[in-house]
Amino acid sequence: MYLVGLGVFLLLLKMAELGAVGQWSWIAVLSPFGLAVVWWAWADTTGYTKRRAMDKMEERKVARRRKHLVDMGMDERGRRHQPRK
Repeated sequence: MYLVGLGVFLLLLKMAELGAVGQWSWIAVLSPFGLAVVWWAWADTTGYTKRRAMDKMEERKVARRRKHLVDMGMDERGRRHQPRK
């Protein structure tokens, strides 16, 4: 996503002909979009994207379980806390 943002920024600078970017070739300005496509293709073929999604779901599951245990008054090992007298 960073590469797409960089590409849009460079594209806007090129179109407005601001600074040194206005003098760059179109290939140099559009290269971040090509790199983003290569990155996404690599991430999808190696399973990087799927692993990240699965890790995020696992973190949510653990946080949800921890919250429910605390709400029920139990610790993470399943023992109930005894109220102090």
